[in-house]
Amino acid sequence: MQIDDAEIQQIVKRVVSQVMGLEKTTTVQPTPQPVTPPKAESQPSAKKVVAIGSDHGGFDLKEILKPELTAQGFEVIDVGTANSKDAVDYPDFALEVALLVSGGKAWRGIVVDGAGIGSCIVANKVPGIRAGLAYDYSSAVNSREHNDTNVLTLGAGLIGINLAKQIVKTWLSTEFGGGRHARRVDKIIAIEKKFLK
Repeated sequence: MQIDDAEIQQIVKRVVSQVMGLEKTTTVQPTPQPVTPPKAESQPSAKKVVAIGSDHGGFDLKEILKPELTAQGFEVIDVGTANSKDAVDYPDFALEVALLVSGGKAWRGIVVDGAGIGSCIVANKVPGIRAGLAYDYSSAVNSREHNDTNVLTLGAGLIGINLAKQIVKTWLSTEFGGGRHARRVDKIIAIEKKFLK
């Protein structure tokens, strides 16, 4: 039995609601409730730029995601790597993506390596970057709504293609929640400024 992305989103939302206490577990729903996608940020007439990069372990997934991004209306800047045959170092590509985002040449950035952790660490060393590793629908939403992440990292060795596509689409279309989360993001920015030399 194959489950499509909409069904996965519906299941995840239902489970998250139950775990968070937003929905009583004893509630019986006669028909599945449609999934409400996160509110999309309004896009100006000019295409938004998404920088993408990977090491050799993330190359294949990066190549799959690029046409998905284009189909969603984004301009894509690919910083490499150019193939999956030659071993390369993920810090080089994570840095390039982070610099494009922090420098204002890209609206958002995506870095794919084997686990997504190393690239996340590297990107977060660049002032102005709030990188987050997402591994499912909920972590993609949370990283945007609560943390206003501007770089997404993915672990190609840990997630499948359909899940990666869902994460990217969700992450790019989820707005920052503001409110109490803005206060917390402001504190992150203040900490970063404190240690800049």
